Amino acid sequence: MRFRKVLLLIPLLATCIQAQQRGPKHQPGPRWPVHTFSIVARDPITGELGVAVQSHWFSVGPIVPWAESGVGAVATQSFVDPAYGKLGLELMRVGKTGPEALRALLAGDSGRDVRQVAMIDARGNVDAWTGKNDIPAAGQIVGKNFSVQANLMLNDKVWPAMAQAFEKTRGDLADRMLAALDAAQAVGGDIRGRQSAAIIVVTGKPTGQAWKDRTFDLRVDDSAEPLKELRRLVTLQRAYNHMNAGDLAVEKKDNEGALREYGAAEKLVPDSAEMIYWHAVALVNMGRVDESLPLFKRVFDMDRNWVILTPRLAKVSLLPDDAKLIERIVSLGEK
Repeated sequence: MRFRKVLLLIPLLATCIQAQQRGPKHQPGPRWPVHTFSIVARDPITGELGVAVQSHWFSVGPIVPWAESGVGAVATQSFVDPAYGKLGLELMRVGKTGPEALRALLAGDSGRDVRQVAMIDARGNVDAWTGKNDIPAAGQIVGKNFSVQANLMLNDKVWPAMAQAFEKTRGDLADRMLAALDAAQAVGGDIRGRQSAAIIVVTGKPTGQAWKDRTFDLRVDDSAEPLKELRRLVTLQRAYNHMNAGDLAVEKKDNEGALREYGAAEKLVPDSAEMIYWHAVALVNMGRVDESLPLFKRVFDMDRNWVILTPRLAKVSLLPDDAKLIERIVSLGEK
């Protein structure tokens, strides 16, 4: 497997070596006008890496932000070439620092004067590039464990406001990056307005299973208020992260830990029937039926389909196969 991995990387490394030695030789990548503002960042305590972005361009999420746990994060924008994301992560995965990966790819890109790209690696090495032909106002600030960059902005206050907000905001990495986006919009933002936004945050310690390493991977493709919608989705994702942690605690027989996680989820999204319902189910399976009944009642009052669902869970061992118990629960939906 190691030999095969090396063989797969040979063409990539050869391309980068040629670029560094001979200068730009290949044709520029796509010139999609994804003008935007973004941040790449690392939390030095948790090791989390992230990217957050807003743009007046449809569905910015699949194009600009790239991140991989234990490797790095990339934002590629302006007349964007998405290959910077994939190739940047591949270079950092094989040992290049973020700045080294960025320089190598710029050297081989004849369209670099219209690019804007930032890269940060898992150790916090970070750098950014703003091409001389990016549409003004355009610029960047590279700080400790972060870089903010913007182009086609209303004014040149945007990226300084982002840097200041990121450095001053308290909270986890997602909170701080969202604060940077809000600050950018507050001082003018994209001269064309707003349309889409996205955020990716990956864990500091990779598991080898990418879907587990992404604590946030959220996109708002088209909205009059993309940052407000993105914040709503981040809150919802936090709640589901707590639910998942609660389920894991149940598997480990840590009932009190599970209830703490379920409670935290409900505080974030107090009107979610889904979360309240599965909290109630967990209580029943812990033998705490009396505590579960008010929760079932709340859910049944929201939507009677949950009443119909409940007996089905007993048939697949997600609730005890106890007819009297199931009837006791279901009867709450009939009152």
